[in-house]
Amino acid sequence: MRLTSSLRFHRQNNKSFLRIFMLLVLSCIPGRTNLCSNHSDIRSSLDSLDLDGYITFDDVHNASKDFGNRYQLPPLAILHPRSVSDISTVIRHILHLGSTSNLTIAARGHGHSLQGQALAHQGVVINMESLPSHGIKIYKGTQPYVDVSGGELWINILRETLKHGLSPKSWTDYLHLTVGGTLTNAGISGQAFKNGPQINNVYQLDIVTGKGEVMTCSEKLNPELFNSVLGGLGQFGIITRAQISLGPAPHMVKWIRVLYSDFSRFSRDQEHLISKKKGFDYVEGFVAINRTDLLSNWRSSFSPNDSTKASQFKSDGKTLYCLEVVKYFNKEEANSMNQV
Repeated sequence: MRLTSSLRFHRQNNKSFLRIFMLLVLSCIPGRTNLCSNHSDIRSSLDSLDLDGYITFDDVHNASKDFGNRYQLPPLAILHPRSVSDISTVIRHILHLGSTSNLTIAARGHGHSLQGQALAHQGVVINMESLPSHGIKIYKGTQPYVDVSGGELWINILRETLKHGLSPKSWTDYLHLTVGGTLTNAGISGQAFKNGPQINNVYQLDIVTGKGEVMTCSEKLNPELFNSVLGGLGQFGIITRAQISLGPAPHMVKWIRVLYSDFSRFSRDQEHLISKKKGFDYVEGFVAINRTDLLSNWRSSFSPNDSTKASQFKSDGKTLYCLEVVKYFNKEEANSMNQV
């Protein structure tokens, strides 16, 4: 009798212990219902914001991919701002929600960023191309510049500045990119050896900080913020406006492409051209695989009838090195173009 009673007592205690243990374990695991409820509450709070633009929650596919398709991180929402105030309001709201919301935010221009810079997994992506440009304002003088929105495309800036005989001093190779996007990286092309990258040719910026503050900065005004944002990969603020240095636009250019099969000669010539004080205005090199008869598909420095030179590079599958150089000319220098 004593043994039986003792077994019953231990069994009851074990059952009670197991019940308590399971309750403790379950209470430490966030339930799916709670997570969904949290997302639902955040969506409702974002949707209730008083904005000039709007927020979408369903069609987030285009803001989920990286340029190289290495990262696919869908956001919770996309902000389509119609004013700088919209960006500031959303950032302040996310800051007010606190760290428990786990919301991150990222600015996205034309979507050519790499390494997930323009993605915000289950956060908020800002579609910077929705930000109104309010026009491309050009200021002439001894130091001309253009005043543009951070969501403006470089191709539009080029078209507008050329009407005034001006153009930005430094470019990227592909011009269908936003101002804010390239300025948060560097903005490098064949002019960088002479004029520096794009971030070296900026006079002033308007920024929305991580606290939602709208600030103006330059080398003299808030210089620490200015130098942090330029090339800062979007980690120090969102560029909403920029003043970019301009220079005289050339009337004509001499554009030359030279192909190499030897890397040492290619790199030596490139370094030589960069070091010349009165040399070319644009120098850039890149590598290509001659898989589709390169010379038949490219405009190049070789004449189509110059079969002797061209035949040296007809080597399907081999690595070729291309040196691309440009010299600027004014109208009165037209006669000297072919002497380059």
